[in-house]
Amino acid sequence: MEDVAFWVLAVAAVGSGIAVFVVDSMARATFALLASFLCVGAELLLAGLDYLGVLVILMMIMEMLVMAVFMVMYMMNPAGLMPMSMLHNKRGALAISGAAFAVLAAGILAIPWPERTGGPPADPAFALGESIMGPKMLVMMVIGIAITTTMIATVVLATHRGRYGDDA
Repeated sequence: MEDVAFWVLAVAAVGSGIAVFVVDSMARATFALLASFLCVGAELLLAGLDYLGVLVILMMIMEMLVMAVFMVMYMMNPAGLMPMSMLHNKRGALAISGAAFAVLAAGILAIPWPERTGGPPADPAFALGESIMGPKMLVMMVIGIAITTTMIATVVLATHRGRYGDDA
């Protein structure tokens, strides 16, 4: 069942990625890109990388929604829904993307892939964090909490009522 879900999500990710360049408005392209990223996030969840999967999903939802809001506020066409071409320099882009695809596909076929040794770690997210940050993992976790607290405090202090609400 996981194999079927993997391939369905892979096809959906690629299809919605292609849709970014096929649809005729910025808003539709934004939501097609969001769909592609959500499929990739779900792929990460299927691979057992829960933290990264949830992180990709949450970050991409917020990023695309912020982009849509700015699109509505600042674009000359209302809500980015009026037809427009999403392609620029079609021949150059096609040549570059075709060459990049050919090089990457040749690399996949030409490289002697190593055999896997050992099994997957019990906690892939922890193993990834440990391999990236090494012994500084605890420091980074504390900094993450401090940054989150700072962001919340900044939002609270920036409200028009201030820190003490209506009692001040």
